[in-house]
Amino acid sequence: MFTVTTANVNGLRAAAGKGYRAWLDATDADVVCLQEVRALEEQLPEAVRAPDGWHAVWAPAQAKGRAGVALLTRREPEAVRIGFGAPEFALSGRYVEVDLPGVTVASLYLPSGEVGTERQAEKERFMAAFLPYLTGLRARAAAGGREALVCGDWNIAHREADLKNWRANRDRSGFLPEERAWLTRVLTPDDGGWTDVVRAQHPGQDGPYSWWSYRGGAFDRDTGWRIDLHVATPGLAARCVKAYVERAATHAERWSDHAPVTAVYDL
Repeated sequence: MFTVTTANVNGLRAAAGKGYRAWLDATDADVVCLQEVRALEEQLPEAVRAPDGWHAVWAPAQAKGRAGVALLTRREPEAVRIGFGAPEFALSGRYVEVDLPGVTVASLYLPSGEVGTERQAEKERFMAAFLPYLTGLRARAAAGGREALVCGDWNIAHREADLKNWRANRDRSGFLPEERAWLTRVLTPDDGGWTDVVRAQHPGQDGPYSWWSYRGGAFDRDTGWRIDLHVATPGLAARCVKAYVERAATHAERWSDHAPVTAVYDL
């Protein structure tokens, strides 16, 4: 079995002090994809920067205190690639991928955006550049007899089932029609050709949500968004045996506003 977890840590130094380290020590994952690390490698405590039993790859953002992605793998990667060839985002701390035997795994932090601002324009530029890369990645994987998996915070709720209060969020970044249409392209067999693994495992239901605001009792009422995704090549998605959100038992036990999302693949 090959187990992969993705987790937006909402600041790794803060998460490390609130339970992340205990979670990492207990996980059975073979790969952990982290987003929103917000720290340079040298700013992290040794036990977080180089945890026992893991090979760590860090891709921080050039902008201080922003973004940052990482991959922790039990096996040493065969290859590491940071960025996806778009010059604007080369040092943005938003994408890193590694090759492991038979599979390429990536950690993605897609920009969050804000309607009517430069942040939304940045998100749109990122999406425009990233879709062709995804198409190429799938083709390269197929040509090499490999599978591929892009995990992370995609910052888009694809369908109404992917956020609790969708009616009030129709004009908000993360649920805009054009963003949802872009993700549809990623997941269309004759276009992007990728599969949303968690949705495939949980069809016809609301959620399972992976992000809840710290405000308004959202976690306790399960008023969340499903934006942390495992997006896999179809062959790998077909080998998923289970996928689930590691939702904390109580609000006090959360170490991020996101919950880890885990999938197990029979390789």
